[in-house]
Amino acid sequence: MKKVQTLFAIPYFLWLLLFVFAPVALIVFYSFLNTSGQFTLQNYDSYFTSGKYLIMTFNSVWYAFLITLITLIISYPTAYFLTKLKHKDLWLLLIILPTWINLLLKAYAFIGIFGIHGGVNKFLEFFGFAPHQILFTDFSFIVVAMYIELPFMIIPIFNALEELNPSLLSASHDLGANNIQTFIKVVLPLSMNGVKSGIQAVFIPSLSLFMLTRLIGGNRVITLGTAIEEHFLVTQNWGMGSTIGVVLIIAMIIVMILTGEKKKRGGQ
Repeated sequence: MKKVQTLFAIPYFLWLLLFVFAPVALIVFYSFLNTSGQFTLQNYDSYFTSGKYLIMTFNSVWYAFLITLITLIISYPTAYFLTKLKHKDLWLLLIILPTWINLLLKAYAFIGIFGIHGGVNKFLEFFGFAPHQILFTDFSFIVVAMYIELPFMIIPIFNALEELNPSLLSASHDLGANNIQTFIKVVLPLSMNGVKSGIQAVFIPSLSLFMLTRLIGGNRVITLGTAIEEHFLVTQNWGMGSTIGVVLIIAMIIVMILTGEKKKRGGQ
C-alpha cells in the first residue's frame, strides 16, 4: 500500500520541483547577477538604497491594502447575506462566473465603461453632469482590481459561514444574546479563517499587479509588478527584475504567516 502511495506521490513532487522550487531558485540565482552575468550584490544594494524602488514598494503595499480592505468590506456582508438566501448556490455561481472570463477582456471592457465617452459618463450626462476623465486614475484602477478580486474574497468567507454549527447560534440566543451580540461573539470569530484566506487570495496577487496598471491606471499607478515587467521586457536587466521578484516573494510569505491559521497547543 505504501509503495502505491509513493508511486502516486511522484507526479506531485515532480510538479512541485519543476514549477515551484525550480522557478523560485532561478529567480534567487538571477537576483545575484548583473547585466554582464557576473555575481554581485549590487542589485540588492540598489533596491534598498534607491528612493524610487522604496516608493514603488510603498505604492504596491498601499494599493494592495486598499484593494483588500474595500473588497473585504463588500465581501463579508455579501457572503453573510448569501448564506441566508434560498437559492444560495445559484447566486454564488453568478458571482463566480466573471472569473471564467479572460482578465484582458475584462480590462478592455472597463476601458469602454470608464472612457470619456463610456457608459459611466453617458449615465452622468443623463443627470446633467459634464464628462469626467475616470479612466487612467487611481480610482478606476482600484475599482477594476477590486471587481476582479471580489469573488476570491467572497468564496472563502461564504464557505466559513456555511460551516458554522447552527446549534452554536441557538445556544448563544438561549443564553440571552441578541443578534448583534451573537454575530460579534460567535459568527465573526468563527469565520475569521475564511477572512484570512480571503485576504491571502486578494492581497498577495494585488501586490504584483502590472497589466491593470497600464490598461486602467495608464502608468499613473506604478507598482513593483510594473517594475518587474519593465526590467524583464524593456531594459533586459533580469538581475534587477529578479531582485524585485525575491522581495515580493518574501513579502508574500510574510503575509501568509501573518494571516495563516495558528494551531493551538495540545491539539485544542
